Amino acid sequence: MLEFLSNIDITSPIGIIILITAGFVVGVINTFAGSGSAITYSLFMLLGLPSGAANGTLRLGVVMQTLAASFTFKKGNILDVKKGLFLGVPTVIGSLTGAQIAVSIDKDLFEILVGFAVVLMLITVFLKPDKWIKGQVDKVKPKPTYLQLLIFFLIGVYGGFIHIGVGIFLLAGLVLNAGYDLVKANALKVFIVLLYSPFALAIYIYNDQVAYLMGSIAALGNLFGGIVASKFALTKGAGAIRIILIVVLTLFAAKMFGVFNLLLSL
Repeated sequence: MLEFLSNIDITSPIGIIILITAGFVVGVINTFAGSGSAITYSLFMLLGLPSGAANGTLRLGVVMQTLAASFTFKKGNILDVKKGLFLGVPTVIGSLTGAQIAVSIDKDLFEILVGFAVVLMLITVFLKPDKWIKGQVDKVKPKPTYLQLLIFFLIGVYGGFIHIGVGIFLLAGLVLNAGYDLVKANALKVFIVLLYSPFALAIYIYNDQVAYLMGSIAALGNLFGGIVASKFALTKGAGAIRIILIVVLTLFAAKMFGVFNLLLSL
């Protein structure tokens, strides 16, 4: 149904519109929750990139959207840069580790396990909304605990392994363990992704798996999506973000369990 995309010139008006629009949607979804990169990943492959190059190229947009959103959150006095740096270090180390072990693990099994984790998270969002909306002030500490360092290392491993959906797990760690409300957790999540994404991008650049023109056009959309979503988060608060998170979690869980593929085959 989407085979026509393989014949589109990405420098034509329609090609540019498609890439920027997709990038914008991804920037919004990633800033609010996560897993939005699945859109550009799929689009890049439909436009002719192999999976490795698609995975590398989407990192250009990730860097742009997280840079823009982090700046907006910092300007709004929401971003805890110091805590972000503390938690960013184990996440970066974990992401590099995850990239190394990705080739030796059954990805289908891993995605099923991730799907179960997302369902559990979705249940928590429904049953314990106050933890997500109001946070848990008693858990917020200036420096991370050893447990938090371990948690964010493991999240980094996942990010290095798949990346798509890592923002959801960062939010869970920041809200359920570190005690932040959804707005502050969103700001920290975006900043942490900004810290490790350049390392991942550098690896793909080194291995010549980045389509710069295609990725740069889509990254313009990512940039504006990150700005719009971060400003919305600042003005509308955690309640609105929780609703968006529920929608994203539901769709992400459906994707991980292959529901969309099943529906398309009917």
